[in-house]
Amino acid sequence: MAADSPPEETKVSDQGMVTIPAALRRRLDIEAGDKLRWTVTDSGDLTVEVVRQRYGAFEDDDLQAPMGGDGLETHDLAGSEDDPTFTEDA
Repeated sequence: MAADSPPEETKVSDQGMVTIPAALRRRLDIEAGDKLRWTVTDSGDLTVEVVRQRYGAFEDDDLQAPMGGDGLETHDLAGSEDDPTFTEDA
């Protein structure tokens, strides 16, 4: 967005929700899961700060426990997938 572009405007819904214009989301790299911090100054000006809440929060953590497998396997949560007496009809 160039400096000479008109300001972006949105409308507040009946539930108090607003939509961040797509051009601003792209420019500020705002994605699902990010939070916005709203601050009102003593003079009544509103500022909004993007608080990132995404991937990579623990990527340099040396204390990660190995979970086993490659994550591509599926398992019966009851643990009876190998039980020959288990049937779906029971």
